[in-house]
Amino acid sequence: MQLRQFALEGGGFSPDRVARGLRTTKVEIAGTLGLANDALSRASRVKAPKTQMRLRQMLEILRRVEAEVGSDLVAYAWFRSEPLPGFGGMRACQLVKEGKADMVHAYLDDVLAGGYA
Repeated sequence: MQLRQFALEGGGFSPDRVARGLRTTKVEIAGTLGLANDALSRASRVKAPKTQMRLRQMLEILRRVEAEVGSDLVAYAWFRSEPLPGFGGMRACQLVKEGKADMVHAYLDDVLAGGYA
């Protein structure tokens, strides 16, 4: 997964490109990230710092996971559905919704270094 394939001209990430790349809809991505449906469709909302931050956080996590599992679609499924040990069964997407993407990165650092949670 190359992050630049999702980039907007002038900076930021394109929800259309992200949805196409993950073979899903902008509405599903918005729900996954805890954003309103129009956050990924209205131009003014797409460029909002919160929208761009959540897209960036998700893409950074997906990129790390994809490198291990070999597929961006499998990485996205993991992000949405796999409960993380040590986080009360919360999934990566739930932690990102709560502004705790750094905790997902710390978990991945541990797991990828050969540890377990």
